Amino acid sequence: MTFARLRSLPDSDHLPALDASYLSADPGRGLGPHDHAPRILLLYGSLRERSYSRLCVEEAARLLQRMGCETRIFDPSDLPLPGSPGDDDHPAVRELREHALWSEGMVWCSPERHGQVSGVMKLQIDHLPLSLGSLRPTQGRTLAVMQVSGGSQSFNAVNTLRLLGRWMRMVTIPNQSSVAKAFQEFDDAGRMKPSAYYERIVDVMEELVRFTVLVRPHAVQLVDRYSERKAAGLPLDAATDLAAIAIAAQ
Repeated sequence: MTFARLRSLPDSDHLPALDASYLSADPGRGLGPHDHAPRILLLYGSLRERSYSRLCVEEAARLLQRMGCETRIFDPSDLPLPGSPGDDDHPAVRELREHALWSEGMVWCSPERHGQVSGVMKLQIDHLPLSLGSLRPTQGRTLAVMQVSGGSQSFNAVNTLRLLGRWMRMVTIPNQSSVAKAFQEFDDAGRMKPSAYYERIVDVMEELVRFTVLVRPHAVQLVDRYSERKAAGLPLDAATDLAAIAIAAQ
């Protein structure tokens, strides 16, 4: 499949607000196997030319790459409305789902609109089904949530993103980022200025890498459900199920 909706990341190696001497280059060391780079999909929630949610996502992607991750930033500009005729076959929807299946973790960053996430942010999440046949585009993946605000600091959007992440059966990390008066936090080139807000994004990305490396070898087991096994007619083999073995030994 040709990916036509991935945004390029300008100046990916240039991090002017970062003091690299304090950054962990390998936050997931010792937490799990390092057979490949963690794969992170980043989604943003505004189509403005100067979109602060996109600029935050770009800063996050640069940090993630510095910490050894592979990143993809999806451009949602031509997504159709969910439920519109032929939406499942739309090239943008198919591509978004391919990126979700590729990922092991995600970053969602939304502007706060009327005390909630933006329609563009919700649109992308609404196009990610809980299952595609036997494939699950979000289940068991890690998630970091962020928001930008035009006014004072708020947490309405990240709270909603947490709710959505739980609904999508994702492992949402404890830390989060909320950037107040985002228009003051970026220079003319669209790069984030040094600040406590920037440092929080660094913290969140470090934590996301740790949780992704920790969770990914166990993602299938962590979301294994009795109800789904029963519905699929897949009884457990007591000889190989560790929980059954432990109970039988008591």
